Amino acid sequence: MPFVAITYDIKGGNEDRVAEVFSDFQRPKSAVVPGADGGQAGRILATAVFIRDSLLVRFIEFEGDLDAVARHMAAQPGVQEVERKLRPYLNAPRDTTTVEGFVRTFKSSMLRCVTQLSVPRQL
Repeated sequence: MPFVAITYDIKGGNEDRVAEVFSDFQRPKSAVVPGADGGQAGRILATAVFIRDSLLVRFIEFEGDLDAVARHMAAQPGVQEVERKLRPYLNAPRDTTTVEGFVRTFKSSMLRCVTQLSVPRQL
């Protein structure tokens, strides 16, 4: 399964406040990512958020089309709420209030993947 890592440039000294923002994150009801045609374009399998000093990184494990994943995340109330609550702690504003802005920000915030290794999962 592929992973993507999204970075946030946080004002230093706010690690605990930023961690609080994620403490009551509302996960989407379904892991299924719909495509433009209404069919399934992918699934979000797992997410994790890490912070150190002024760097926050959100890791996302997914299946399918990454653009569809980004569009799906842009429409999620929990993601919108986190983006809103993070605004005061960001060094630079992020344009995430529209789907187009969110997708653009998502792509420009991605870390370059150097390697991904995994073992088959047992059901």
